[in-house]
Amino acid sequence: MAFEKQTFWEDISTANTIGIAGHIRPDGDCVGSTLGLAAYIRDNYGKEPEVFLEEVPVAFSFIEGAERVVTGYPSREPFDLFIALDCGDDGRLGKAMNYVKSAKKTYCIDHHATSNGFLENNLVLPDSAATAQIIYTLCEDSKIRKGAAEALYLGIVHDTGVFKHSCTTRETMEVAGALLDHGVSSSRIIDGTFYEKTYLQNQILGRCLMESVLCLDGKVIFSSIDRKIINLYGLGPSDTEGIIDQLRVTKGVEVAILIRELTPRSWRVSMRSCEIVDVSKICSMFGGGGHVRAAGATMSGSRRDVINNLLAEIEKQLTAEE
Repeated sequence: MAFEKQTFWEDISTANTIGIAGHIRPDGDCVGSTLGLAAYIRDNYGKEPEVFLEEVPVAFSFIEGAERVVTGYPSREPFDLFIALDCGDDGRLGKAMNYVKSAKKTYCIDHHATSNGFLENNLVLPDSAATAQIIYTLCEDSKIRKGAAEALYLGIVHDTGVFKHSCTTRETMEVAGALLDHGVSSSRIIDGTFYEKTYLQNQILGRCLMESVLCLDGKVIFSSIDRKIINLYGLGPSDTEGIIDQLRVTKGVEVAILIRELTPRSWRVSMRSCEIVDVSKICSMFGGGGHVRAAGATMSGSRRDVINNLLAEIEKQLTAEE
């Protein structure tokens, strides 16, 4: 069904219960868009949406509404309205999909090119740099308060790599500028949530860089984190944030790969590219998806199998460009 902005807000105004969820392993855009929309609804409609996320990384805990996030998925009565954000398919929504199945009305707002429009009403804008950017365009600027503005700015900062990624457009910069006018501290968001790392994060970053491998004539770099290392350091999902981006900026590299072992012979793959390779196309081949320059998937097999399968597809694209 086509997405109608006016109908969306009318449905929010008439719903008695509203649920909001983002994708599994939430990143900055996921947290920012969910908390930003929840804050806007709270401020302007007098309702208290329930936000469901697997976790809220400690660096994002100062964002308004973070303390209200439900990190479990308890059984409850069906929602009148349920909104999935920054999520392209039911698998990425995880356990929150149970709420979708029973909800009276559902919406999906997303910016991933691989999004399959899996809910009743879908707004998918692949040209938007972040789902948080889309949320801003749905809101009335004059009704945005500081808490919502901080959350949306967080989402944009993280999905653009602090406005460095190719997805950053003039509109992205204009939206970010408008959010600053609502009292957002750019240094607090950028330094405090993007650049600042814990000692543990720096330790695992250093290890991944030391153990990284260049291949395909230096055009690809990869590193891996197996269960032994995860258990040794006591790593959580947020502890590996930023590693893939540091790998990508290695001179001469077109594609960076980071694989993290979830269970024996099951790996979470993160991929980034610079100018040539469409990593979303590769990840979608293995049941994942994402953006042209940033994507992910979950793959089975040995570490060698996973890397070799990815390299084969990367090489095809690199050869086609020669």
